[in-house]
Amino acid sequence: MSTQEQSGAQGGVKEATVDMKLEVHLIPVADVDRALGFYQNLGWRLDADFEAGPEFRIAQLTPPGSACSIIFGRGVISAAPGSAEGYLVVFDLDKARADLVSRGVEVSEIFHKAYDTGAEAKVDGRDPDGRSYASYASFSDPDGNGWLLQEVQERLPGR
Repeated sequence: MSTQEQSGAQGGVKEATVDMKLEVHLIPVADVDRALGFYQNLGWRLDADFEAGPEFRIAQLTPPGSACSIIFGRGVISAAPGSAEGYLVVFDLDKARADLVSRGVEVSEIFHKAYDTGAEAKVDGRDPDGRSYASYASFSDPDGNGWLLQEVQERLPGR
């Protein structure tokens, strides 16, 4: 039985019956050309750059290996430039960080999060147990939109 054919309830929550794929993440930017240059410098594929007059321009780029793209432009999103945050999942955090640094991007040192303090705290260095989903680095685009690199070498079941 496909996901679209399944129905029922578990704990009062109805199961999804229609596939929904996240395909685009909107990024608010102040300067479309500057943002295009930044993301293309990261090696992201330019999928579209379409302008329909002075009030509307849309650019779409896709990170290598991703099924989800980003879109930014003029007349596309009302959020303030620099207010977006996103995750980029990588297999090898050291390699991904080194690649970004080689492209002139300012990237944080690798860190992990400690939850045993009662509050989420950033701790320098990799997760001491080497767990997937637990080691990070971060960077921002020229507008201040934040990206969190998350290392995942072994996916959770069902992912």
